[in-house]
Amino acid sequence: EKREQWGGQIEFLLSCIGYCVGLGNVWRFPYLAYENGGGAFLIPYIIMLVLCGIPLFMMELSFGQFAGLGPITAWRSVPLFKGVGFGMVAVSFLVCIYYNVIIAWSLFYLFASFSSVLPWTQCDQWWNKASYCPPQNITNMTSSLATTTPAMTTDAATTVSSNITANKTRIVSTTEEYWNYRVLRIDQSSGIGDPGIVLWDLVLCLLLAWIIVFACLCKGVKSTGKVVYFTATFPYIILIILLVRGCTLEGAVDGIVFYVRPDWERLKDSTVWTAAATQIFYSLGVSFGGLLTFASYNKFSNNIYRDTLIVSLGNCATSVFAGFVIFSVIGHMAFKVGQKVEDVIDHGPGLAFIAYPQAVALLPVPQLWSILFFFMLLTLGLDSQFAMLETVVTGFIDEFPRHLRKRKMLFTLFVAVVAFLLGILCVTEGGMYWFNLYNFYSAYYGLLALSLIMCVVINWGYGKWRFNTDIKLMLGFEPNCSMNMIIHSYFFTFDVFSATFFLIIYDAINASPITYGSYEYPKWADDLGICMSVTCVATVPLYALWRII
Repeated sequence: EKREQWGGQIEFLLSCIGYCVGLGNVWRFPYLAYENGGGAFLIPYIIMLVLCGIPLFMMELSFGQFAGLGPITAWRSVPLFKGVGFGMVAVSFLVCIYYNVIIAWSLFYLFASFSSVLPWTQCDQWWNKASYCPPQNITNMTSSLATTTPAMTTDAATTVSSNITANKTRIVSTTEEYWNYRVLRIDQSSGIGDPGIVLWDLVLCLLLAWIIVFACLCKGVKSTGKVVYFTATFPYIILIILLVRGCTLEGAVDGIVFYVRPDWERLKDSTVWTAAATQIFYSLGVSFGGLLTFASYNKFSNNIYRDTLIVSLGNCATSVFAGFVIFSVIGHMAFKVGQKVEDVIDHGPGLAFIAYPQAVALLPVPQLWSILFFFMLLTLGLDSQFAMLETVVTGFIDEFPRHLRKRKMLFTLFVAVVAFLLGILCVTEGGMYWFNLYNFYSAYYGLLALSLIMCVVINWGYGKWRFNTDIKLMLGFEPNCSMNMIIHSYFFTFDVFSATFFLIIYDAINASPITYGSYEYPKWADDLGICMSVTCVATVPLYALWRII
């Protein structure tokens, strides 16, 4: 049957940009940089982009466009390793489960933004756990905290809470209390083994998120291609506005300096390098199968060299740009409470839902900017979610066309319902502990291992020179020497293989239990997470064994 195609090259390019430039840039990158020493994180991030990100990005796009098939069926080129395709689909499905939870949080904040007063700017609500001090008494409180809060003022627009944590070492902003005690209600859970009750307001937001995703995907890439004209461009407008405002705040320079100044000692820590490598794979979408899926809907002669450079460099530039936005706000928050930038906020996936709401509260007409910002987060998340769910659906439809192609809408609905039901665990009182486990392990060892295997199989299984010939056939010209050397040389292929292999082994040797704030996960939870990662890679040897038998 004739395969569906994009309406034009712009639709493909915007879809790739929307897929790569997502919550990973605005949400995941800043908190990883914050956890891993700010500027110290940028150095391995850029190195891994050059060594692994761009070559693997090019490789996956080329492979998908030439095959014109989904992420499973395309591997008929190396039949023994079709398990790589199943592994890609498994990674995308696991990420789909928790990624839509972030979209649900964005919807929750979006609805809350329609209040007459932004709820996270208030400090007399039931979720404000620490002792309350009215705004007019803040200056009295500063006399007793003069050594730690010299810069505190009565400016209510800053929303710096006068609430003090039990350990008396850190002033907590109202945005952080709202996030922890109103949205997550994490204080009601003792850890990952105590999920508590289901939070029905978040469940309804999660359901709405899945309804939106299904509605946009049920008609295939034709409908998705039209949506991305807006969703891929709108976020940049909001980020520019927030950066301009953030740079005018007192203390913003301190946050930016922390962001760009490397702590050289942190470069000795293997977790900084593995976090940077994983973030490159995560934000570029390498080995998820999404790039392969999108490229499979391209015209055969589409210029993938150009697309690779535009999307990969633009994606990483967006991550760095979003870092300036959020660290300018963190610097201001540190200034207002007289603390160091690295101590002002608890680390973790919630960083963006603490710092960004703080930023929009500082703008004129904060409700309007809050609505626009969280609508932006929604569009960022939806772009990437479209690609990952389309990867799962296309993978199975191309592999089993006789049974599924005519029932694509029903199959998409089935996948969405299963993912929604599995995601409910992440919207309980202890759901953040499960979310963090998904986030850490679903696209970690498995993603790195799949990237390594993909590199080996395409270059030495399918054949590097055969692959180069395919690319020449698509482009219609001989690639220039420098680009060919960068992307396809044996040296560079070995470089990608060595860097990825070294990271996996080095981090496995130095592995330590994951944490969320001060909470350290029990061994059984770590083991469960490792099983999640291993499952994505186990499809490769299991399928090969089945094929041999």
